Amino acid sequence: MKLIASNKKASHEYFFLESFECGIVLTGTEIKSIRAGKISIADSYCRVKGGEMFVINMNIAKYAYGNIFNHEELRERKLLLRKHEIIKLGQRQKIDGLTLVPTKVYLKEGLCKVEIALAKGKKQYDKRAVQKEADSKRRIQKAMKNVNLD
Repeated sequence: MKLIASNKKASHEYFFLESFECGIVLTGTEIKSIRAGKISIADSYCRVKGGEMFVINMNIAKYAYGNIFNHEELRERKLLLRKHEIIKLGQRQKIDGLTLVPTKVYLKEGLCKVEIALAKGKKQYDKRAVQKEADSKRRIQKAMKNVNLD
């Protein structure tokens, strides 16, 4: 498995409840750009439309050696999931008010895969609590390192 892109911003903005691995429908120049690492999933999200799952705002840069058949950078791309998973995720999204966020894009056995997470938004005080906890862990590790050196 070769990690191409990850969404670090999403882990700051959301609590992840469940994650799913899914395929993605791409054109020839899109997969070439992904293999070159020219992808951004920072502001992307997923939506269910007509019984199908789509990822929106995933930016795949134009392929440098492409011709007139080069792809559109911000088009909606279809995700490949089982029908019952799409229905379940669509219902959880509508009823519980949750969000579907792509967290990783990677190559697995030559195929491009996207990991999406069912996520709940964090409040401002949740973000501060997580930051405070990380700072305290960092201070403890630094203190332990200083004690071990003496």
